[in-house]
Amino acid sequence: GYDADGKGLSVIDVMTAGAHGTARQITQDVDPNQYYPNHIGIDFYNRYKEDIALFNEMGLKCLRTSIAWSRIFPNGDESEPNEAGLQFYDNVFDELLKYGIEPVITLSHFEMPLHLARTYDGFRSRKVADYFAKFAETVFTRYK
Repeated sequence: GYDADGKGLSVIDVMTAGAHGTARQITQDVDPNQYYPNHIGIDFYNRYKEDIALFNEMGLKCLRTSIAWSRIFPNGDESEPNEAGLQFYDNVFDELLKYGIEPVITLSHFEMPLHLARTYDGFRSRKVADYFAKFAETVFTRYK
């Protein structure tokens, strides 16, 4: 699910796995010959319902999760959000609330859209701060 439903690449999507004595590498694009651990992770995108049911069995009362900027604005500088990305979070939050689990949301967790890092040099550019503000406003408006 790392690239499902129109999600764009984030900076973490081009970071390979490391190993003892081997540093993680940042590639220019996704290289099919490299292993990128976050492309699979726990596959929450496809398994969130069963994961949340397990969280409920464990007695969790809250869950900290992130809203991926590049799932809502795939390149970061679009004029309109990706509705499929917002719908995914609608579904996750509804599932959490169904079990009485409160979502605790992070808006930025090392996942800036790769396009913004490359084109604008990330937060060194005021434009990127403005794009982040638009992302935050979109999320805050949707999830009052």
